Amino acid sequence: MRAAGEEAGTQSREAWQSRAMAWQLFLTTFLSVFLAELGDKTQLATLSLAAGERSRWTVFFAASLALVTTTAIAVLVGDGLARVIHPVWIKRVAGGLFVVLGALLLFRSS
Repeated sequence: MRAAGEEAGTQSREAWQSRAMAWQLFLTTFLSVFLAELGDKTQLATLSLAAGERSRWTVFFAASLALVTTTAIAVLVGDGLARVIHPVWIKRVAGGLFVVLGALLLFRSS
């Protein structure tokens, strides 16, 4: 039988590891999306809207809401798919789609 102090130490270690994993997931997600969005058509569209309109805050909030909404949809669909399809296959299919789309863009432009 474990002592109360030993059990509390184990629980606090587990809580710390859980928080560390949450931050790691947060940072990985943030950096992945941030880098993927740099210079894409959404950012360019937002840039052009902000340059042509007087209310840059309206453009900022509207674009932010649109990105949050599309991200929420992606998270919900991803969660639903993960309940039916193993996450490894979701990652493989997503990776394959990126390769195919990249190849199409590369060869269509030449």
